Amino acid sequence: MFFPFRHVRTLFANGPVLEWKERVQIAHGTARGLAYLHSGCQQKIIHCDIKPENILLRDHFKAKISDFGLSKLLSSEQSGLFTTMRGTRGYLAPEWLTGSAISDKADVYSFGMVLLEILSGRKNLCMQRRSECMKDEGGGDGYSSSSSGQGIVYFPIFALEMHEQGRYLELADPRLEGRVTSEDVEKLVRVALCYAHEDPTLRPNMVSVVSMLEGDIPFRSARFGVVELFAILWASIC
Repeated sequence: MFFPFRHVRTLFANGPVLEWKERVQIAHGTARGLAYLHSGCQQKIIHCDIKPENILLRDHFKAKISDFGLSKLLSSEQSGLFTTMRGTRGYLAPEWLTGSAISDKADVYSFGMVLLEILSGRKNLCMQRRSECMKDEGGGDGYSSSSSGQGIVYFPIFALEMHEQGRYLELADPRLEGRVTSEDVEKLVRVALCYAHEDPTLRPNMVSVVSMLEGDIPFRSARFGVVELFAILWASIC
């Protein structure tokens, strides 16, 4: 299938439903692109604004990372840098909001948020009422009452709840209609949540992310509970 540089967000609005293997392919391609930026260039490139709109698709769902207007370079001698806050609400790593040094691990956090969107077909952050967000994304369940407040619906919080309860199929795009297993969804959810650690040094680098997604190394599990992550995730949008 050929897409003339459509971004990932457009695929969840209308048209044919992406099958699970196609979503995984997009995730793999994006991860490989970020791994190249972080480890394959003479200077490390921190994108600083990873989100679905900045992931373009060509034929056969080949992912290309775009829009480097906010990106920063990191030399081999640097472990991080201080810069003004940049990026998009809902995808910002906690260190952006605490004034800490920024490294490639900020992109890792953002990729985890994007991965949740790819597997669920739902917007990460919706500024409407919960029922309106569900309607906009094609219907189906997917948001609990604790996932919304003051007109904000934040899907990763619901993902955390379902992870704690082992209810992974409730996180899959309902339009897949059973064409994905709980085990398949669990793998990607666990990967996405381990990227959301408050401490950037405990997030895997993108080379490890690629290896996890491709099955070369075991999937890592999230090391924190829902209560701690609620505070982390809400801090990135409030």
